[in-house]
Amino acid sequence: MEELKKDFSDKAIEDFALIDLAVQGDDAAYAKLLQRYKKAVYHMILKMVRNIDDAEDLTIESFAKAFKSLHRFKKDFTFSTWLFRIATNNTIDFIRKKKLNTLSIENTFTDDDGQSVSIDVEDENLDPQEETIRAQKAELMQLFVDKLPSKYQKLVRLRYFHELSYEEIAEELDAPLGTVKAQLHRARELMFEMVKNKRDLI
Repeated sequence: MEELKKDFSDKAIEDFALIDLAVQGDDAAYAKLLQRYKKAVYHMILKMVRNIDDAEDLTIESFAKAFKSLHRFKKDFTFSTWLFRIATNNTIDFIRKKKLNTLSIENTFTDDDGQSVSIDVEDENLDPQEETIRAQKAELMQLFVDKLPSKYQKLVRLRYFHELSYEEIAEELDAPLGTVKAQLHRARELMFEMVKNKRDLI
């Protein structure tokens, strides 16, 4: 363990300090971690799903999951390794569910310390805990929905719970596609604000 710690970069050590602050309730520390890794996580997910809207949704989910479990983080690995694994697993679950074709699942990513983070995927069988994971995800998204302004709630439910496309939502609500996209974008921004404030996720 001690040898491993000696190999951590300055950035990884800074992350550990931010995590300690965040777990103690420092909202600014959550915001800093989000700011540091939001772009990297988003681009990693985008390579896997090749859809901007899905990548943005999955990025929110990944940070929400990570921050909700931050008190269980152990400093055996860098925060970025741990975060990328959460994001990857969440995205693979999404890909399996959607049965998307992707060539990127076997990619290996490199974290901030130059360590390879490989993605292990079993193609045949779904994880036996999948139902639990989905239930947790639904519970997490419900927390968001309850705190959104009412005008966004139905949109978010259709997008996240019923998993409709933007076009299907526009048809369902008899609203212009541009309006649906703009309102969902705003709802997503509000959800990122919630992710930054851990107390909103309890």
